[in-house]
Order: sequence, then C-alpha cells, then structure tokens
Amino acid sequence: MDIWSKKKRSAVMAKIRSKDTKPEWIVRRYLFSRGYRYCKNVKGLPGTPDIVLHKYAIVIFIHGCFWHGHEVDKHIPATNHEYWKNKIEKNKLRDKRNKEKLKQMGWRVMTIWECQLKSAVRQKTLLEIEYHINHSYLEYFRQKPVKPYETRQNEKAPGMVAEGEEWSEQK
Repeated sequence: MDIWSKKKRSAVMAKIRSKDTKPEWIVRRYLFSRGYRYCKNVKGLPGTPDIVLHKYAIVIFIHGCFWHGHEVDKHIPATNHEYWKNKIEKNKLRDKRNKEKLKQMGWRVMTIWECQLKSAVRQKTLLEIEYHINHSYLEYFRQKPVKPYETRQNEKAPGMVAEGEEWSEQK
C-alpha cells in the first residue's frame, strides 16, 4: 500500500531528475578540478552518457541504484511489484545494449553507481575513476606507433644532428 495518493505519487516521481543529479555533480566537479575536460549528456552516443571524455575515448554513466537495478541494493517496491520488476529489467537490458554499442564504436565505458558516491566511500571511488582514466589513456598510446619528431625543411629538431655532422653536446 502506497502512503501517498496517486496524484501525490505522480508529482513526486515527476521531480526525479534524469540529468544534473547530485552524483553527476560530484563526479564532474572532481574531474574538472583535476584538469579533465568533458562533455555532458551527449545525445549522439548510444544511451546519452552522463560524461564523455573525448581525449581519453571514455564515457561514464552514473547510475541510480534503484532505476538501473544495482545488484547490491536490489530493492523493488512492494506496491505494483511486477510493474517495477519489469521496468528495471528493461532498463538493465537497455543499458547493456548501449554499452555494447559504445564498445563496438571504440569507446571505453565506465559505470559509477550512486551508492559508490556516498560520503564514506566517495574519495576512494573518485580516485579509482581517475586511475582508470589515466590507465586507459596510457594503454591507448602504448598501442599507437609513435611518430618521429617532424621538422620543417632545412631545420634540425632540438638535439638532432643533420646528415654528415657529428654529434656533440649542445649547451
């Protein structure tokens, strides 16, 4: 039995945001303060990721535990149980499809759960996010061949020796 009338419940549910939530703000503020630049809620990508780091080829989804069916929290309301169960399962399937599409497009996908941003574990989670961004970036560049230093015609790159010259320390 719901404690509110249908009209009141509808008004409460309508106020739940889908973007610019507190968990999103926490992650975005942290990333920005650490020098990462990003786009938010990019509609052109599957699932409209909450944060997109183009430079690092990473998308971040920040999921609410209830709406996306986090296995740790597993709470389904007793009222209208079947409806909520089906809705959350559909959300989980949609999330899985979107993540697979993004991976096929070459993106690395991170999912941060709302419960991971509670004050007791927030700092650990934020540090892990940063670690994975940096680790992913380094892995990406290890796979790419390094281009030699390009110079203009008739110019030497710093520390380089032209053909026929001997190397000597430059001071």
